[in-house]
Amino acid sequence: MSSRIKSQSQIVHRITISPVRKRLAEFQKVPSGLQGFVLLHLPKPIQKQLLKKLSNNEIRIIINRLDPDEATDLLQNISRGRARHILRKLAGEIKEKVEFLLRFDPRTAAGIMNLNYIELNKNITFQELSQILKRFEKKSGRFPTILFVENGTLKGEIPLSSLALAEKEEKVKKYLKKIPFIKYNRSEKEIINTFKKHPHSKLVVLDQDKSILGIIYSDDVLKLLEKQSANNLRQFAGVSQEEDVLDPALVKVKNRYRWLIINLTTAFLAAGVVSLFQNTISKFVLLAVYMPIVAGMGGNAATQTLAVVVRGLALKEINSRTAKKIIINETLAGAINGIINGVLVALIALFWNKNPLLGLVVALSMVANLIIAGFFGTIIPLLMKKLGKDPAASATVFITTATDVCGFFVFLGLASLLIK
Repeated sequence: MSSRIKSQSQIVHRITISPVRKRLAEFQKVPSGLQGFVLLHLPKPIQKQLLKKLSNNEIRIIINRLDPDEATDLLQNISRGRARHILRKLAGEIKEKVEFLLRFDPRTAAGIMNLNYIELNKNITFQELSQILKRFEKKSGRFPTILFVENGTLKGEIPLSSLALAEKEEKVKKYLKKIPFIKYNRSEKEIINTFKKHPHSKLVVLDQDKSILGIIYSDDVLKLLEKQSANNLRQFAGVSQEEDVLDPALVKVKNRYRWLIINLTTAFLAAGVVSLFQNTISKFVLLAVYMPIVAGMGGNAATQTLAVVVRGLALKEINSRTAKKIIINETLAGAINGIINGVLVALIALFWNKNPLLGLVVALSMVANLIIAGFFGTIIPLLMKKLGKDPAASATVFITTATDVCGFFVFLGLASLLIK
């Protein structure tokens, strides 16, 4: 990494960790030539905060130094009225390109694409192509993707590497390579799936009439994957997508309190089960020592299962044919892990507390609760998916409830029967 890029990354980091009230002042210290780069690399919530505080003229100056697709990314984060006002004052060519890109939904292929390509509709020589590329590079500062079109239909790509291999008088069509494409209105999920099916550095975006609209590069897809991962992580933790790590305490409370209230309700269910066995616990107080062990192991095992199942759903590895097998495998894995951990905790109870019956109760409870964890850790996210809910966001509460309630019931129920 060059010292220049390191310096830019340090600026991004410094603004990110600055208190909310000081971020604008920190950003305005950045040299004007770097402000666009810094703004694009800041987390989305911080990016929106700064754009809201910057004047229309400041945003216009930043955008004039960016590529059209990057300028579009920024304008999509402000109100339409402000975006139209800024667009009216942009330079001619960038204005046309940004207006074109803003027509599309930002969550579709056309909303993600950029315009860094040229179309060839004649079988020209590499010498002629070289002149076209020089003009493009001088104008935009970048080398484009070279697409070959015949009778209005995309035929493929001329790889840039062929410029080094071919003779000047050779025709470009000789080096034509197939390139994957996608329709302009496809979703982010479909874009990612297309890249997985066709490992390639780029995708061509086509209009309804199969004419070329733009290009999606692999780094654009990486951004989608990062966004998807971040969203899944936030949802898994019950945290709002718009929450920033440096938000004030009251904002964090607003984004999280509903999840915590739901968890509190389910915790009372587990407490209700425990209250049914007050007499058993009062007669044998040592049971209270092992209760969190049984419940905790069940919760951990269920979280492991949930993570595997959610990943399988995200990667399309689970369908109606494989679901039954997955439920059986995860439940069986829970039983085997339960036996392993149950034997260990039984030995500890035997040598530490000198009570073989307590060891037996804890071991059986451990086996039962890890079976429950494997079963519910699989079945609940599958049901949530079937109901159209996000399994990463909604399943954790129900799985924790199942392992706590069932785990306590089995453990204290067996203790009531076996320990006198």
